[in-house]
Amino acid sequence: MDGVTAAATGAIAGAAFVLGRRALVDPGAIALAVTTLVVAWRFPRVPEPLLILAAGIVGVLWGGVVPLVVR
Repeated sequence: MDGVTAAATGAIAGAAFVLGRRALVDPGAIALAVTTLVVAWRFPRVPEPLLILAAGIVGVLWGGVVPLVVR
């Protein structure tokens, strides 16, 4: 089972890296991601769905529903 856990951890880390590289394309997105990570580490009792909802609302308000530049 140790090998399966390591493989699953590696697959999740790889997927997070690929998704992060594609999503973090401008300074606003990077600032939002860093702020979310700081809040998650500083306040570990904040529920993850609340962080996701708050980041989504900020992203929509900041960048609009449809991004101006499509890459």
